[in-house]
Amino acid sequence: MSQPSIHSLLQDLKSADSLVRDQAIQQFWEMWFMQKGVYGLQQLRRSQTMLENGEVLAAEALLNQMIADQPDFAEAWNRRAVLYYTIGEFQRSLHDCRKVLEMIPHHFGALHGMGLCYAAIGEYQSAIKSFRRTLELQPYSLINQKLILECTMML
Repeated sequence: MSQPSIHSLLQDLKSADSLVRDQAIQQFWEMWFMQKGVYGLQQLRRSQTMLENGEVLAAEALLNQMIADQPDFAEAWNRRAVLYYTIGEFQRSLHDCRKVLEMIPHHFGALHGMGLCYAAIGEYQSAIKSFRRTLELQPYSLINQKLILECTMML
């Protein structure tokens, strides 16, 4: 069975059928995590386990090394953005989200993450813009719709 095209998956994100949307989301995440093969996937998982175990510095060091070795590995940048968001380093997270979007403009996870960072630092207009860009890709995303409303109420 052949891999669906990115264009086809982007269309599936807009499907009225939630099963089709969920499958497209899953395929995108698999594509992004597997960009550098099994070894890259294992390293990403290892960094996530470290973060979940409270080993923030070790997880950051691993992600830093991955990015230094393979600066085009978008998901390594995205995972580091998640790490920085988790520890309240919102500007650093925004920087990494922007790097992801330079490589993969349709990375809905990075767009959503940017919105979360902007909201966390009180830049609600920028947050709304990020969540709206995410909705252009995923119009049925209830969380992004909700976050737009919350940020609008904060203005």
